[in-house]
Amino acid sequence: MSLADTWRAARPPVAGLHLDSAACSRQSYAAMTAAARHARHEAEVGGDVAAEAAAPVLDAGRAAFAALTGLAAGHVVFTTGSRHALDLLLSRWPVAGGTLACLPGEYGPNLAVMAARGFSRRMLPVDGTGRLILEEAAAALAADPPDLVHLTPVGSHRGLVQPLADMARVCAEAGVPLVVDAAQALGQIDCAVGADAVYSSSRKWLAGPRGVGALAVRPELAGRIQAGPEAGDVNVAAQVGFAAALGEYLAAGPAAVRARLAEVGSLSRRALAGLAGWRVVEPVDEPSAITTLAPLDGVDPVAVRSVLIAEHRMVTTAGGVERAPLELTAPVLRISPHVDTTETDLAAFAEALVAVTTANS
Repeated sequence: MSLADTWRAARPPVAGLHLDSAACSRQSYAAMTAAARHARHEAEVGGDVAAEAAAPVLDAGRAAFAALTGLAAGHVVFTTGSRHALDLLLSRWPVAGGTLACLPGEYGPNLAVMAARGFSRRMLPVDGTGRLILEEAAAALAADPPDLVHLTPVGSHRGLVQPLADMARVCAEAGVPLVVDAAQALGQIDCAVGADAVYSSSRKWLAGPRGVGALAVRPELAGRIQAGPEAGDVNVAAQVGFAAALGEYLAAGPAAVRARLAEVGSLSRRALAGLAGWRVVEPVDEPSAITTLAPLDGVDPVAVRSVLIAEHRMVTTAGGVERAPLELTAPVLRISPHVDTTETDLAAFAEALVAVTTANS
């Protein structure tokens, strides 16, 4: 079976067309079963005893996350998601209320966490498309190094891929720690590039359950985050499901999954190019499965998304300017198909989008 066939067979049949993996992918039978089995075990023996029994599974999950981020399994902690991971990290950063450098397209909720933790920010240089200019970034970091660089290599508001590996090298040469928000990147691009900290959620391209994520750090930072993030009232069943999803992703072959996602992204942009009322934002061959459609002629992405769900059973994302408030100037429509999406699916979506756009113009 092909990767697409295997991925599809591992999940319940979709009720319509799911083009929203950047928000929440479809879980597999195995991930759901693992989480449900743990929940049942909690009911049978109690939460604490069940959590102790799940320790080997959770250790395997940490090891899998470490493998995908290039960091040590002993310095991986589970979180409730990406925002929790960033807040955890910045709340324990060696320089409280320091300076950080990030992209103009930084995710809005991340900016809120940075401000709440007292960090001042400066912008990394980008070109007209929003892509990082490495040479200028290197010069800026060398001349006036911030306390850290926070890089979101694939944003929430568009599928542009930033040069993560090159930026890791630049930061290392400048002696500036690099923190990576891999919520959209992990699963789509190689994130094992030598960063000092990498965090992600479970529910996006890795296709795990909601309400769980992970943070991996270098040993120098590990002492800062080790106390407390996994203690207390945590959803161990979700962590077990995440561990199962990570195992499935590794078994599928990260390079193969990344290549297929890039292929699906290219197919999507070719299928949607030139549709009346919309402009495809990303270059055709951008190595990402996210395709962003900027509206023309007053088309409302929020209304279009609602009609696509109600009348066509097609799930997409309408992204408001709050996703990237320093860069995005108007709402957009985003599709994010996974590896099992076919050209027939994309053609059907294009046809439905034309119909909905015409009716709502």
